[in-house]
Amino acid sequence: MAQPLVKKDDDRDDEVDYSPFLGIEKGAVLQEARVFNDPQLDPRRCSQVITKLLYLLNQGETFTKVEATEVFFAVTKLFQSRDMGLRRMVYVIIKELSPSADEVIIVTSSLMKDMTSKTDMYRANAIRVLCRITDGTLLTQIERYLKQAIVDKNPVVASAALVSGIHLLQTNPEIVKRWSNEVQEAVQSRAALVQFHALALLHQIRQNDRLAVNKLVSSLTRGSVRSPLAQCLLIRYTSQVIRESTNGTQTGDRPFYDFLEGCLRHKAEMVIFEAARAITELNGVTSRELTPAITVLQLFLSSSKPVLRFAAVRTLNKVAMSHPMAVTNCNIDMESLISDQNRSIATLAITTLLKTGNESSVDRLMKQITNFMSDIADEFKIVVVDAIRSLCLKFPLKHRSLMNFLSNILREEGGFEYKKAIVDSIVILIKDIPEAKESGLLHLCEFIEDCEFTYLSTQILHFLGIEGPKTSDPSKYIRYIYNRVHLENATVRAGAVSTLAKFGAMVDGLKPRIFVLLRRCLFDNDDEVRDRATLYLNTLGGDGAVVETDEGVKEFLFGSLDVPLVNLENSLKNYDPSEKAFDINSVPKDVKTQPLAEKKATSKKPTGLGAPPPGPPSTVDAYEKLLSSIPEFASFGKLFKSSAPVESTEAETEYAVNVVKHIFDGHVVFQYNCTNTIPEQLLENVTVIVDASEAEEFAEVASKPLRQLPYDSPGQTFVAFEKPEGVSAVGKFSNMLRFIVKEVDPSTGEAEDDGVEDEYQLEDLELVAADYMLKVGVSNFRNAWESVGVDFERVDEYGLGPRDSLAEAVNAVINLLGMQPCEGTEVVPPNSRSHTCLLSGVYLGNVKVLVRLQFGLDGPKDVAMKLAVRSEDETVSDTIHEIVASG
Repeated sequence: MAQPLVKKDDDRDDEVDYSPFLGIEKGAVLQEARVFNDPQLDPRRCSQVITKLLYLLNQGETFTKVEATEVFFAVTKLFQSRDMGLRRMVYVIIKELSPSADEVIIVTSSLMKDMTSKTDMYRANAIRVLCRITDGTLLTQIERYLKQAIVDKNPVVASAALVSGIHLLQTNPEIVKRWSNEVQEAVQSRAALVQFHALALLHQIRQNDRLAVNKLVSSLTRGSVRSPLAQCLLIRYTSQVIRESTNGTQTGDRPFYDFLEGCLRHKAEMVIFEAARAITELNGVTSRELTPAITVLQLFLSSSKPVLRFAAVRTLNKVAMSHPMAVTNCNIDMESLISDQNRSIATLAITTLLKTGNESSVDRLMKQITNFMSDIADEFKIVVVDAIRSLCLKFPLKHRSLMNFLSNILREEGGFEYKKAIVDSIVILIKDIPEAKESGLLHLCEFIEDCEFTYLSTQILHFLGIEGPKTSDPSKYIRYIYNRVHLENATVRAGAVSTLAKFGAMVDGLKPRIFVLLRRCLFDNDDEVRDRATLYLNTLGGDGAVVETDEGVKEFLFGSLDVPLVNLENSLKNYDPSEKAFDINSVPKDVKTQPLAEKKATSKKPTGLGAPPPGPPSTVDAYEKLLSSIPEFASFGKLFKSSAPVESTEAETEYAVNVVKHIFDGHVVFQYNCTNTIPEQLLENVTVIVDASEAEEFAEVASKPLRQLPYDSPGQTFVAFEKPEGVSAVGKFSNMLRFIVKEVDPSTGEAEDDGVEDEYQLEDLELVAADYMLKVGVSNFRNAWESVGVDFERVDEYGLGPRDSLAEAVNAVINLLGMQPCEGTEVVPPNSRSHTCLLSGVYLGNVKVLVRLQFGLDGPKDVAMKLAVRSEDETVSDTIHEIVASG
């Protein structure tokens, strides 16, 4: 049954308007469709039934093959009627039903007859329907009529043919490309819509021929386009040509800039805006080029039309990110928009002002924003908060007024995401502006006095425990923290106890007072709170003596656990209470593969609070602790990178194995994560025999076998290789899993004493250049690029050969280098013939690397690339070029 469409009037909550189709059922409508077979057709009744069928189809109702066929054949009988309204409904239902090839024949003759009818409405709709349901064979038969329709005097018919051509170009491009002459003629049409559709189709026909697109733009920019819609399209195509041009960025060298500037004086507002937006989005646009566009957008800011005001302020908001000084002339006009009835316009105006304002205007802006904040939704408030944070980092001396503003809105009503954005902003300001630390911490303390969100309370308490003891007067925060023990839920109380303990550990003078407060927590009604208080009292020495806290205690309170929490939890569950105390050294340090993989897949960016995430430690930390705990690998130094697990066996085989590649400066360790999937077997002395004959620069130096591998209990075996220090050596390794198999008695679960040695072939493993690169992004690529400097810059050009698309070439180079794309440049716009991609990373040896890739199509399929590398080390810049040259 179709879902009812209910529309509610916001102004009258007590009155509800219901859809006329409320409660209709597919079965009942199919019964009504029999009216199509009546000898005397009732056009009005038939139109109503078709409307119901269309409603069901658009609500997601599915028709079986039999039902769709019956409806289709019944609808074809309606061609007998000469009622124009009904005929239009017939065209629509045929398109929606999408008949199969054998059914199309039934209506083809009727549609072809309509296509040559003297009634223009019939002709236009028949063309649209035929092109929607036809195949290539029939298309060749009606091609002559379609060509005639493109140059038809009636604009409705001509537009129908052109739009159909745009759709057909996806399925039958060779046929449509033969219409170029007719489409070229239609581009000169006086009808606005015909010219618009003709230009769109002509560009699609020529889009893969860069020279042809240039010629098209050159011929049309001389003033033969009358339609505002077509003019907007032409501006977009012109911008594309400018982007793909390899000339300089100055006005004198930039092709077609004069055309864009001339469009700023067009009589149609949509053309003016499109031209202004195109100029602001030019690569490397200068202030002189921006000036006319900014002037036009400034006029739009005072327009009576909300859509123009919104378009102008949104464009200026984007310009302000890269050219804030160019937008300052519009600040007075934007200040008047803060009180605009449209809250989207007001929000964009404020965020733009915050980006472009100078230090002297900050206080005035804050007064205006204070009145504005209460009128907008949380999603807009978050945008404003982010802009205020950026402004504060830009003008640190204004931190006091901006911090006060954030603290005031923090006490107002709002949802979780909004409050979290404010708290994160305050935390970032505290970290980046030392003078803001004490006032910021006090604001956070006041907030948790009346905070309804447990998550935020615990995160702020955690942050207080780290930063509070470092302030000049740590004691003033104790009251706020201890209040949480009395007034909050168990989770927050436990967090408060931990924070108190951190103050006691870091500030010896506060220890006696902290001990008193912790002893009071021993009587809490929650066991977690009591256990934490007991633990910290014993750890800090609750005898009341004021002594300096041991470094080991500080490491316990502030450091991370050196065993995986999952393993600790399992060990505690399996611990049998006895006279012998639980020994944490008995907890296995081996990291299970599946939790690690899941952790890596679901990892999120850290919050501004810098609080440790709940659950297991991060993948990198866990791997580093695991490897450092193995004596054979302890001398390898600091772990640089660990790869994602690479599958070495197919799914659902007897033994599941994946490999993690651990990269050190002079060594590589392969960690083979093995799982035995056969319940009746126990594997012992599990090792991997690695053949490095195809990796000449590597020499095996150590291995660590796995003693036992029971059913469905993952374990690890390791093999280590030495390689030239600081060199990104590559190679292929073949792997053989070797082990002793022992049969297990299903009834007792015990294994037999004797076993059989066996082997299992694993897939080859490759070590590639990308394994030596860490994906590390930068927030502002241009600033980072300039800060690295040109001392070790290396630039060269490469031919990448034929590729399916520009996007495929971009992804191939990104994967080859293993670097992090910046600012969304990994996404290639559709039909682009050139593209610039920005990458950043850290190379082996902790060397920062930045890469600028410029791609272009050299011919139909061949891709050319210009590679510019900047790094902190000359050899690393050369290495990046060597990787690309050999890749």
